[in-house]
Amino acid sequence: MKDNYKKHLISVGKKLREIRDANKWSQEEVATKCDTVNAAKISKMENAREDYNFTTLLELCDALKVDISDIVKFEE
Repeated sequence: MKDNYKKHLISVGKKLREIRDANKWSQEEVATKCDTVNAAKISKMENAREDYNFTTLLELCDALKVDISDIVKFEE
């Protein structure tokens, strides 16, 4: 994976965790709000351990009750 892509995955993961922590939700609690995303996948996304589908990110945003634009704001 290109370093530039990895830094974006790290940024998205941090934002996902911040939102989840601010709501005091565990990964398991968020996963129950999703149809296809489990707690292990949320952990991998938050820690930028693997790439994921755009639809997975959309589903997680729905579960967290945030707009995707709040997650994918990248600073240069």
